[in-house]
Amino acid sequence: MATTKEVPTLAEVRAWPATVSVPQAATALGISKSYLHELIKRDEAPVKVLPLSGRNRVITASLVRLLEAA
Repeated sequence: MATTKEVPTLAEVRAWPATVSVPQAATALGISKSYLHELIKRDEAPVKVLPLSGRNRVITASLVRLLEAA
């Protein structure tokens, strides 16, 4: 049986650290991590991303702005 992650509230996202992992950001957006990785690869991500130590980190402030606009 597959488990699904609950989508965090905007208040919860606001309390996150300055950057978060792609899977965590994808959960907040209600999309799969593979889809967000694909958007990042195509330079079409709706959030700002920082490449750090060979991994992408999503800037929480850009995630909050996107969710506020939705």
